[in-house]
Amino acid sequence: MTIDRKDIDAALVSRLVAAQFPQWAGLPIRSVEFGGWDNRTFHLGDRMTVRLPSAAAYAAQVEKEHRWLPKLAPFLPLPIPTPLAKGAPAGFYPWPWSIYRWLDGETASVERIGDMRQFATALAEFLIALQRADATRGPPPGKHNFFRGGSLTVYDGETRRAIAALDGAVDTGMATEIWETALAATWRGEPVWVHGDVAVGNLLVKDGRLSAVIDFGSSAVGDPACDLYIAWTFLEGESREAFRAAMPADEATWTRGRGWTLWKALITYAEHRDAEPLGPWARRVIDEVLGDHRRAG
Repeated sequence: MTIDRKDIDAALVSRLVAAQFPQWAGLPIRSVEFGGWDNRTFHLGDRMTVRLPSAAAYAAQVEKEHRWLPKLAPFLPLPIPTPLAKGAPAGFYPWPWSIYRWLDGETASVERIGDMRQFATALAEFLIALQRADATRGPPPGKHNFFRGGSLTVYDGETRRAIAALDGAVDTGMATEIWETALAATWRGEPVWVHGDVAVGNLLVKDGRLSAVIDFGSSAVGDPACDLYIAWTFLEGESREAFRAAMPADEATWTRGRGWTLWKALITYAEHRDAEPLGPWARRVIDEVLGDHRRAG
């Protein structure tokens, strides 16, 4: 069966919970403020959340999180999601789904963060700890995480098509230079854990400080360059410099990080140039990456 994202609502969650976890039936269910795109997320009572993949492409992430998050948690300096129960597909919902312990905090924003430099350093410390976690038999990059931690060559054709489509709208010569430089900056390190989607929607803050990191659906064991994405999508000025100073990444890794960021911004801008809020967001990120490349050169 197929199901539309808009059909994943509190009523459907209530049916799933009542059928498979009757001990929690009757608890109030409501959508969270920022539920993400890959999954729809709901409060279940006061101390739990329910996450349901919104499409078949995200369903494999459920098993991965249930297997690996409990193993990663002891290595990390901040809370990450704790799986409590794994739901099964049902006649009215076709994929596995999850119940997690609720994590306190609000989605990161400049307004909610007390000290951006401290936030950037704390995030770097989290990513360093993640990279040091035991990666033995961890999942390699692949379709399950859209190849985060893998080679940028997977997205070479897509990126070049986006650059061509944006001719006259952005500095396509500079974009091509950044992309080709990133492709040439081959990663030769040992595989490490990567989060795969270090974006503001997956960073929680409490009392002005980074308090938790969520949504490990794009995680894998591979090249850590993709986790530098936050440097150009959210951090800037002193906070970006603090993040860079704290991260033990060489210049080639930062170059690939620019490539990952530019790929996502280019394809988003090519498709949503005139749409709010994606169009302006993508254009700003493209400008940040191009400007940073000029300064680095």
